[in-house]
Amino acid sequence: MITGTLEMNILIAGGSGFLGTALTKSFVNDGHKVFILTRGTKKIQHAEAIQWDAKTTNGWVHRINEMDVVIHLTGKSLSTFPWTSAMKKSFVDSRLIPGFLLASAIQTADKRPSIFIQASGINYYGLNGSLADESTPPADDFLAQLAVQWEDATKSLDDLGVRRIVTRSAVVLDRKGSLLDLMSLPIKLFFGGQFGSGKQAFPWIHIQDWVGAVRFLIANENASGAYNLIAPAQTSNAEFNQTLAQVLHRPYWFPYPEFLVRNILGEMSVMILDGRFSQPKRLIESGYQYQFPSLKEAIEDLLS
Repeated sequence: MITGTLEMNILIAGGSGFLGTALTKSFVNDGHKVFILTRGTKKIQHAEAIQWDAKTTNGWVHRINEMDVVIHLTGKSLSTFPWTSAMKKSFVDSRLIPGFLLASAIQTADKRPSIFIQASGINYYGLNGSLADESTPPADDFLAQLAVQWEDATKSLDDLGVRRIVTRSAVVLDRKGSLLDLMSLPIKLFFGGQFGSGKQAFPWIHIQDWVGAVRFLIANENASGAYNLIAPAQTSNAEFNQTLAQVLHRPYWFPYPEFLVRNILGEMSVMILDGRFSQPKRLIESGYQYQFPSLKEAIEDLLS
């Protein structure tokens, strides 16, 4: 159980994806009640679905009064191709509008939740530069500014006595539904190799550590502000793909030239060809113990 807590009511916006599903299962196993803000009509296993359109507070705002924790995971996947102007606008709107709505609902609530988890991305620090930690200022590229705006959408909660925790997450690796599926495919087909120089950072974290870190921060009454949710091991793109090939018992021989990747993916290629090394300084200093600190044991666990 989350240490030191009684049964809690936990609301997750964006809870139907693989991250929300993993969190829900973990919370329910500990006896907490989970509520999912969803636009879908399908029944959600182990949780109560609350309908919303992610554009207004109609029909759900009163439910905020029941919640102890609110978690904002909403946002269109950045792996959606291609990155047209309209697509980039949807990346922004799908994160900011729900954030503003949740903050507004909490501001006007008769009983406010004590904890708010705000999702963000490790790309906050940009795609190039020296080793980053939570004190590193944001960069000015699209992904960095997207993270800044995502975080700022709920910044007003800091003045309301709500303990707001910002989780700047790396790529979360899971058995299904994560980027690991996509990264594994060419290697399984015997076309494994590095992308570009291979020296660029590939930030990652095992799903169990991502869930564990979120739970740890909720339980830690002193935790607030930004935390990097990333494995402590500094991993390059080449190291990631080499390890993946080793675990899958496949060759690692087929390099993907930078010009080819950029021509195929366009602006989206920065997610593969660029990357800044970051460290989970505040999370480690707070005492979190990683279950999967090394890449090989993480991949072996997920692909075995």
